[in-house]
Amino acid sequence: LSDMASVCEFDPITGDIPATKVEITVSCSEIDADFSLSLIFSVCVLYTQGVESKQWREFGRTEVIDNTLNPDFESASLSDELSHSGLSDFLGQTFCTLGEIVGSPGSRLEKPLGGIPGKNCGTIILTAEELGNCRDCATMQFCANKLDKKDFFGRSDPFMVFYRSNEDGTFTICHKTEVVKNTLNPVWQPFTIPVRALCNGDYDRSIKVEVYDWDRDGSHDFIGEFTTSYRELSRGQSQFNVFEVSSLNISKCFHLIFLPSPLSLSSTQIHFTVAIDFTASNGNPSQSTSLHYMSPYQMNAYAMALKAVGEIIQDYDSDKMFPALGFGAKLPPDGRVSHEFPLNGNVDNPYCNGMEGILEAYHESLKTVQLYGPTNFAPVINHVARYAAAVQDGSQYFVLLIITDGVISDMAQTKEAIVNAAKLPMSIIIVGVGQAEFDAMVELDGDDVRISSRGKLAERDIVQFVPFRDYMDRTGNHVLSMARLAKDVLAEIPDQLILYMKSRGIKPNQTPPDYSPPGLSPTPTV
Repeated sequence: LSDMASVCEFDPITGDIPATKVEITVSCSEIDADFSLSLIFSVCVLYTQGVESKQWREFGRTEVIDNTLNPDFESASLSDELSHSGLSDFLGQTFCTLGEIVGSPGSRLEKPLGGIPGKNCGTIILTAEELGNCRDCATMQFCANKLDKKDFFGRSDPFMVFYRSNEDGTFTICHKTEVVKNTLNPVWQPFTIPVRALCNGDYDRSIKVEVYDWDRDGSHDFIGEFTTSYRELSRGQSQFNVFEVSSLNISKCFHLIFLPSPLSLSSTQIHFTVAIDFTASNGNPSQSTSLHYMSPYQMNAYAMALKAVGEIIQDYDSDKMFPALGFGAKLPPDGRVSHEFPLNGNVDNPYCNGMEGILEAYHESLKTVQLYGPTNFAPVINHVARYAAAVQDGSQYFVLLIITDGVISDMAQTKEAIVNAAKLPMSIIIVGVGQAEFDAMVELDGDDVRISSRGKLAERDIVQFVPFRDYMDRTGNHVLSMARLAKDVLAEIPDQLILYMKSRGIKPNQTPPDYSPPGLSPTPTV
């Protein structure tokens, strides 16, 4: 019954403040039930007894686990299903003190369940661990590639179970993901978990992850497992965080990719802007050789890059309305070349509703504009920089995603724009698509040599460049390609954001003011 599971910080009977905090985890084995297994819904309820009054009061209860005689409870939050309706069939009980649990070998106490005369009700296992002072939380997301098929008539319904290791070599469950139905290539939803639930603040402590195929009757099929640590999971500098899953009964293996939380300051509002290359070097969009070709069977590289980065970063933009711009095209009706035109064609309101809105506007633009040139970056960088310059108090941060296929035509102006933007709350992501040489993009990245313009060095590195071809999965799995791309292009954003905050003396968790940039119109220059 853990701190992470909304259990009170004080004794419910006496009101005493504890000298230390202890997490108690619960599991049971061989529960004896007189009714059909399919009707079992197990929940464990903890009661504490007052020292003087001897009165028992409920202190917390676990989640409900169905269809098993060996439940392994994950948490001790109040159950939605039973908290208001009371309990149904009594399965057994035991009595012990915290001292008994802590004093057992490995702080793990096994006791028989009783309470029903003449019946062996099974066994309960209670494990205690003193909680450390780590207050960090981890946000992570996993996807898998080519899972082993477990259902004869269909695909698997996979879910993941996370365990932290104990001193005696056993493992304690700490998280379960949702079930993703009917797929061998699942992408699970992001989840946030206290680091001390994963490893109690010990970054090198083993974490075991098991993957199962969900079955309605509770007899979930084991697919595979791997072991890692929080230090390994949180590594941000490696190209991928990929794990090979092993199982003695499986000839195949599959991989999981860990996607770190891209941003960490919840008090900062993120503004995400997209800029897409519409130069003629992309090829005629109506032909299959074009990088802008819209195949009915799969997304092109531009759409995949947009979706991979946008679907993660959009969660940090509260209104989900994003300016989407194009550059390097001739616009109707007079054929003027523009390097910052709205994809939705609305000069007064260039905002698109979510990633679906951006993709729709991108597709429509390909039908109306003429791909032309040159490849100028400076206009879209300066466009976003004007907004970033208006709010430098830490309440707003701007991320510009540029997707391009070719060599920059305005290198000097782009360098100057980046050096000026480096002083502002702003980051730039550049994704290169196609097979062109991207030497100039690597120079803009500034990882090895800080970019400069007219003898002036950029205050900080704000550019992250990646060539999309390096992330294409050899098996053709686009989910895996997009996950890898998103992980790397977002890897530097948190540090860039934090470096800006530190350089301005801005502390996290300050209440941000409302965003209303003075004297600026959302209208892009066409």
